[in-house]
Amino acid sequence: MNSILRKENTKLGFIGLGLMGSRFLRRLNAEGWDVRGWNRSRTTTLALREFGVQIEEALPNLIRSSDVLLSSLADDNAVRAIYLGEDGVFAHVQPQTVILEMSTISPDLSALLHREAAKHGASLIDLPVSGSTPAVEAGTVTLFGGGEPEIFSRCVPIFKSIARQWYLMGPATAGVRMKLVVNLLLGLNMEAIAEAISLGEHLNLNRNILLDVLPKTAVIAPALSGKFSKIKADDYSPEFPLHLMNKDLNLVQSAADRSGAELPAGWATKQIFEEALAERGELDISAVTSYVRALANSK
Repeated sequence: MNSILRKENTKLGFIGLGLMGSRFLRRLNAEGWDVRGWNRSRTTTLALREFGVQIEEALPNLIRSSDVLLSSLADDNAVRAIYLGEDGVFAHVQPQTVILEMSTISPDLSALLHREAAKHGASLIDLPVSGSTPAVEAGTVTLFGGGEPEIFSRCVPIFKSIARQWYLMGPATAGVRMKLVVNLLLGLNMEAIAEAISLGEHLNLNRNILLDVLPKTAVIAPALSGKFSKIKADDYSPEFPLHLMNKDLNLVQSAADRSGAELPAGWATKQIFEEALAERGELDISAVTSYVRALANSK
């Protein structure tokens, strides 16, 4: 039960093959794990087959035959459907299965998943991810864990295949709580960058030089330095879609309201992202810069 998980005798099943999940699946496959994936939409899975990745057609088969289940899903609704649905994870999970739930969801839902896993004799770690698609491809994401230390330690070989660093933040739900803290900073910083660029343009700085120099300064977080080339090229193809950032900021606000935290800048940033959603929801979070520019131009 407490042995370290090894590639030669551990079967992995990955649920949710969107922007993040598909890349995690490909990386685990390339690292030599016996891994199969499942996704509600077959469009995504057809493309993945070209990379030699095994795709399971039926979710119950994947659940029953996996020693470790990983999932990367869009939001609370998707997680509820996949885990708590009539034919979902907890309808078929086997005792002793380890579940690594990597979605950014509410702490309340995460706590429910932990309780349900325990009822079925499974072990769950909430394991949200810091890093967008380029970091997943490079294996440089950070993982935040919540759950039992013994289970977390067993999974380190998996973590080594997909991440640069991993931290057990505490007991159940500590990982998702940490992810909300981190994504509050991500949203605030991205909106601040949008305003800084707008100010620089209005101060008649050369836009290209401005966008070249800003990411070289000490005030830009490494996770956002790559956004400047996208902004410069007006290429807002999604690495982390704006609608997911908005979803996360809603989770942050809800958690703040329940805990008593005051987030005035977070509230203002959430409003900006909500307003930017109308025409930019599927674009990358860096598209908030085009919204801030449009605000200035509308005066």
